[in-house]
Amino acid sequence: MFSLDQNYLQRLVESSPDIVVAVDHEGFIIYYNDGARRSLHYTPAEIIGQKVTRIYPSLEEAQRVMKAMRDSSDVGKVSSLETVFRSKDNEDIPVAISGSVIYDEHGEAIGSIGFARDIRRMRQREQLATAGEIAVSLAHEINNPLESITNNLELLARDVETHLSEAERVIENERIESIRLGVRKVQAIVKRLDEMARAGKYLTRDYMQGKRMTDLAPREMAGSATAAAPNGHPREEQEWPLSGMAVLVLDDDVSVVNSLCDILRAERCVVYSATRPSAAFGIIRNMKVDAVLSDVVMPEMDGYEFYLRVKEEFANLPCVLMTAYYYDKDHIIKRSKLRGLEGAIFKKPVNPAKLRQMLCALRQNQAGSPRAASIGA
Repeated sequence: MFSLDQNYLQRLVESSPDIVVAVDHEGFIIYYNDGARRSLHYTPAEIIGQKVTRIYPSLEEAQRVMKAMRDSSDVGKVSSLETVFRSKDNEDIPVAISGSVIYDEHGEAIGSIGFARDIRRMRQREQLATAGEIAVSLAHEINNPLESITNNLELLARDVETHLSEAERVIENERIESIRLGVRKVQAIVKRLDEMARAGKYLTRDYMQGKRMTDLAPREMAGSATAAAPNGHPREEQEWPLSGMAVLVLDDDVSVVNSLCDILRAERCVVYSATRPSAAFGIIRNMKVDAVLSDVVMPEMDGYEFYLRVKEEFANLPCVLMTAYYYDKDHIIKRSKLRGLEGAIFKKPVNPAKLRQMLCALRQNQAGSPRAASIGA
């Protein structure tokens, strides 16, 4: 049977990539391995015989670690205690130290030994994970208000075309286009943040001497966040392909619901709204509904569960999903597609022109369908 002799054990500790330091009862360093040399940059000749405070940023920090060992419920031992070492280059290195007080046969403390691991990379991974969670939340919290802004901007553009003189329209359309550009810039910034979060790499740039900031400048502008300006012809002379189409809007954000409903009413749709799936089913079961426009992340059930319930009860009722998240971490949309979801999946803010186009396509598909007119009747 293979035995571990003293020399082998010494070589094992010496070659460990972790920092291993031992001190005597007076706090002088008596052992310092190669892992410590690589991390702290002191040679054994420079550090053996020195006070252990030499590798701490302060006397207080060294005393805190020793006190934690002495006061430990595990008889002079600590495990993964976070502290900071200071290298020869005056660089502070966060470490997690596991160590113990060494006692002689009479129970007297004669020194201590610590095994420390550099946790800079671990902290960086944790920070990146946190930044990724923040990026996902920001996308949701920003894109929902952008949805309301986009929809109301579209309604404003229509009013400008129908109520102002030609000279006034020129000025107001320039202002509206400026707002549209601002919306697209915000979209592009949120998209850029999401891309960096998923890549796990955050680029920075200088913004003043000695200061840096995250580089969120978009690599390309996001697609148009709003529909093109109306063509100037009175709307009364145009077709209203969505007139009379009954659309249910489901979203837990009231501002999104209200603005989408206004957009659809402007298209002469019959519009119903709900902020919870249970209320949406109450409408579907009691009213004639031709299409449902639903959020993905909601109270009570997510978009996938809602879609399955709709499909189960009303097999031919089109259900369109929209989300303020760039990253579908729960794969709600993917799972819905695997279960038969067809048609557009919208990222907020929804382009009103694309929404109108999609609803027109749905209505055309339904025109020759035998779907019972009594759905919900």
